[in-house]
Amino acid sequence: MNRMIPLMLTAAVVAGAGCEHEKKHHGRPPVDEISDGGGLQGKDVISASDQMAQDLLSSPDINAQHTQLLIVVDHVDNRTQSQRFDMDIFLARLKTNLNKYGKGRVQLIENRDKLHQLQSRELEQGSAAAAGIQPDYALYATISELPNRDTSYFYLEFSMTNLHTRQLVWTNGYEVATYR
Repeated sequence: MNRMIPLMLTAAVVAGAGCEHEKKHHGRPPVDEISDGGGLQGKDVISASDQMAQDLLSSPDINAQHTQLLIVVDHVDNRTQSQRFDMDIFLARLKTNLNKYGKGRVQLIENRDKLHQLQSRELEQGSAAAAGIQPDYALYATISELPNRDTSYFYLEFSMTNLHTRQLVWTNGYEVATYR
C-alpha cells in the first residue's frame, strides 16, 4: 500500500499538469492579461478606454459645460502596419464607458451614416425620417505604430472636436510597447 501512494501522487501531478495544458490551449485567456502573442491586445483596449473615459469625464473644460454633451463617435484612423484589424474596438469600448459613467452629462448620438442605414432598413417606404438631434462634438482616434526589430511602439491619440467652433476641446494619449 505504501508503494501505491507515490504512484498515486505522481499520477495526480501528471493529470493536474495535463489539465493546465488543456486550459491554456482550449480555455479562454483573461481579457485583462497579456497573452503570449504580440501586438495590441484586449488588455490595451480595456486600459485605454478606461483611462480615456475617466480623463474625458473628469476634464474641467468638459465639466464646465452647463448643457449635456451631444457626442457622435466617429472612427479610428489606423496608421499601423497591420491594416487588417478593425481598431474601432477602442472607440466602441470608450463609447460604452461614456454611456455607462456619463451620468446624464453625455448624450451619445448615432453616426449619421449608420443612422441612415438603420432608417432605410427599418422605416416604411415613404415615411419621412426626422431631422434628429445634431451632435455638438465628434470623438475620434488615431493609432500610430513605430516598429522596431523585436518590438513595436503604439501611440493611440483620442480627440474630441467641437463641430461648431472647430476647436479641439479634449485630447489624450495611450502608449504601449509590444513584442512583435
